[in-house]
Amino acid sequence: MRDALSDIDRWLAEGEDVALATVIETWGSSPRGVGSRMGITASGKICGSVSGGCVEGAVVETAIEALKTRRGKFLHFGVADETAWEVGLACGGSIDVFVNPLDTTIYTELRRGLLAEQPTAALTVVKGPDALVGREAMLGEKDQLVGSLGGDLDAAAMTALQAAREAGKSGRAILRGTEIEVYIDTLLPQPTLIIIGGAHVSIALVTLAHTLGFRTVVIDPRKAFGTAERFAHADQLITLWPDKALKQVGITRSTAVAVLTHDPKIDDPALMAALPSPAFYVGALGSKNTQAKRRQRLLEAGLSIADMDRLHGPIGLEIGAKKPEEIALAVMAEIIAERGRNSRSA
Repeated sequence: MRDALSDIDRWLAEGEDVALATVIETWGSSPRGVGSRMGITASGKICGSVSGGCVEGAVVETAIEALKTRRGKFLHFGVADETAWEVGLACGGSIDVFVNPLDTTIYTELRRGLLAEQPTAALTVVKGPDALVGREAMLGEKDQLVGSLGGDLDAAAMTALQAAREAGKSGRAILRGTEIEVYIDTLLPQPTLIIIGGAHVSIALVTLAHTLGFRTVVIDPRKAFGTAERFAHADQLITLWPDKALKQVGITRSTAVAVLTHDPKIDDPALMAALPSPAFYVGALGSKNTQAKRRQRLLEAGLSIADMDRLHGPIGLEIGAKKPEEIALAVMAEIIAERGRNSRSA
């Protein structure tokens, strides 16, 4: 959704009518994941994608019709469905997509939350009485309900939204005490990669992390390494000791931490702070022998076995990496894999 904001803002400013198409479930070999979005205007402009190209034509047609009728529509594309062959989805998977005219009240609040990096959740009725299909509601800035499903349904909607935000997971659900099916989109802060140590690997890692949509923070108390010249491309550079810097930055469930100095005086305080935190990933540079010594030190310093078992070390997937750019690739690949595992298990 973040990537679509600028296009949607521009379209609304130009007076365009906008619809959103959202992937609400996938099976098998689907090209885009749950939560993928596509914006469509009444004049046929598009942004984003729901399938990598194979169903977009049909989705655009449905979106334009939805803007005329002001009614949302549920779409299913799959190999067993003749419609899927017509639009080119013959890759052994299927997707459900919900197309809905943009609710500007919901969008305005959603946009505010995204820009403020605040976790929130929004729901859309995808199956139920005709009068309810397409109705939307979301958690606002002070946990008030923005939008309404009407009557007693708002209490059930609030319960579902709060549970989804707490779990950090998007997906379909049945509202408690009803047969109404909703899609709940949980929107978490932009993923952040905190890098401890301003080494050559860190320079490459910042570049790759940006390409993959991560905000980057580099922490190094050594002024020769943590310089603005070396890390002009980082979102934030902090020249404090890691324990103090991590308190300043804050660690959330959207945070990954890569510890790269290979110096226990810097690495150990960083790991003492990061491993008990909500970070979805913590990794540290060093050989297996270095990792064993590090584990013993940190256990003796008070970390629990459960905390230590969270550590990815040696850091990065084993791809035979030697150059800084190759090591950065191995680290980001492991971070992306761990983020995916956390998302599926949430």
